[in-house]
Amino acid sequence: MLVDGGIGSDLAKAAAGAKGQEDLGFDGLWAAETNHDPFLALTLAAEHTERIQLGTGIAVAFARSPMTLATTAYNLNAFAEGRFLLGLGSQIKPHITRRFSMPWSSPAARMKEFIQAMQAIWASWSDGTKLDFQGDFYQHTLMTPFFDPGPNAHGAPKVFLAAVGELMTKVAGEVADGLLVHGFTTESYLREVTLPAIAAGLDASGRTRADLQLSLPSFIVTGTTEEELAAAAKGTREQIAFYASTPAYRGVLEHHGWGDLQTELKGLSKEGKWAEMGERIDDDVLHTFAVVAEPDAVAGELLARFGDVVDRLSFYTPYKSSPELLRGTVEQLRAG
Repeated sequence: MLVDGGIGSDLAKAAAGAKGQEDLGFDGLWAAETNHDPFLALTLAAEHTERIQLGTGIAVAFARSPMTLATTAYNLNAFAEGRFLLGLGSQIKPHITRRFSMPWSSPAARMKEFIQAMQAIWASWSDGTKLDFQGDFYQHTLMTPFFDPGPNAHGAPKVFLAAVGELMTKVAGEVADGLLVHGFTTESYLREVTLPAIAAGLDASGRTRADLQLSLPSFIVTGTTEEELAAAAKGTREQIAFYASTPAYRGVLEHHGWGDLQTELKGLSKEGKWAEMGERIDDDVLHTFAVVAEPDAVAGELLARFGDVVDRLSFYTPYKSSPELLRGTVEQLRAG
């Protein structure tokens, strides 16, 4: 089991944060694209670390073209000496069309083609293959020597795709090197919905499970005092409620018979009642989505749920906590 950490994308903190994660023994770290650019932070992280893998978790694919993203990722992987992981996500339609002013249609089909287009671009640089990618959404047919970076010793990065629904999960099985399982998942949904969709994608591309890494950020509720546990539970309930209010994630709730909760939370979100939303996440929902345990019991709970399914784990803790709190958990998970 590989165990990953994470850093924010604040450039002022990126180098020290990455070095600290490496010193704690993490195998990789992820930086998200929220209010900062993760590629800039990971460039600094690469400069100040030696062995830890560095990934975007996630970068918004549809905010860019395959060519621009292929260039950034290829350059960063070379600079990081092969340690970069390109984690991609689609985002949702309002953000793509209204925040980024980019086109939106058939997200699963578009994502599959997006990744295939990048792979064609990388092949043209690494192998000298003529660039002649002509798809339904993207066309890349021009590459002159002036714009060709040529081969590098570390090649292209591995591509991880974030997915919740079955169609996007199948795409990951078809064309990606890894699946970024969304934190808003459960053991049951992962086993009964996600894994079959992955298998369908692998079968369609003639690949096997060994060709795909599964990475999961699992919600963790822990602390050393009752006050810390209460604060951890409150922060986690609120984060679960935020995701649960999103229509795109309703399927996870419906899998457990909680579809009406999504409707209720969506209504509260439109009224701006964020704190009240967290209160709607009862203990049954919390314990289904999160491991709730004292620090020395977290690893055992994670392994019991996901040890035979997931290749790499990270801790989703939407509350203030010390990295030292889970140091023992990292060691236990890596041992296995």
